[in-house]
Amino acid sequence: MVRAGQFAEMRSAVRFPLHLPMAVTTDARPLPAETRDISSGGVLFQVDAAMPVGSPIQFSISIPAEVLGTGTLVQVKCAGRVVRCMAEGDHHTVAAVIDEYYFERHLGVPRVNG
Repeated sequence: MVRAGQFAEMRSAVRFPLHLPMAVTTDARPLPAETRDISSGGVLFQVDAAMPVGSPIQFSISIPAEVLGTGTLVQVKCAGRVVRCMAEGDHHTVAAVIDEYYFERHLGVPRVNG
């Protein structure tokens, strides 16, 4: 028998505490949100609406050039599903697994160092 507190951390991906704006779409309804942390397998974010566990979502996260060390902004477009939703005051904190993703580099004025 295993008691509470005896479980080892099972996450296989490093989580990055990034607070970035994101756009979430569920049931064809776009919602603004903000990330709390991101890993290669999932994202934790805050949003103003509850999202049922198991519901499919699409979302995009714009990652600034400075975060990635690239010359331009990169947008990550993802499809996933909600695995946890917790009410916290006026907001909900949602954990979602990422099932598919692709990167879209935005062409524009390169950033200038210095």
